[in-house]
Amino acid sequence: MAHCTKCGAEVAANAAFCGSCGAPQSAPSGAPSAPATPGTSPQMAENVAGLLCYVLGWVTGLIFFLIDKRPNVRFHAAQSIVVFGGLHILSFLLAAFFGFSLLAGGFGAFGFGVLLYRLIGLLGVVLWIVLMVKAYQGERFRVPIAADLAEKIFGKS
Repeated sequence: MAHCTKCGAEVAANAAFCGSCGAPQSAPSGAPSAPATPGTSPQMAENVAGLLCYVLGWVTGLIFFLIDKRPNVRFHAAQSIVVFGGLHILSFLLAAFFGFSLLAGGFGAFGFGVLLYRLIGLLGVVLWIVLMVKAYQGERFRVPIAADLAEKIFGKS
């Protein structure tokens, strides 16, 4: 039985592709190839990892910042933490401030607060889509204030 040259899984002697990883197989040979080295795994593509930094906002940014050491991925992770963490905190503070103003009897301030809250939500969705698309395209799209702040907090990647 032959072995896949990429992942080391057993493949049929006449198989064109590995059933486990999908890698194309070369012409069959008599000697089985060496299996993959234990403890090593193929890394995720850098553009996919950059996209995943933004998928769940600052949470996935934090996860990828801690587990991935590639500079481009760390840039996207740090920017995700700053952008979406900042928007999350700002939304919470606005909701608390204008919620208390409603209790104090200020319907005008509450209406303004709802408008600001919705604008921040819209900004978050637009940034979320743009940043994921740019990261998947391999670009280092810098959000003007947030990217500089991320470099100051997390270091230059």
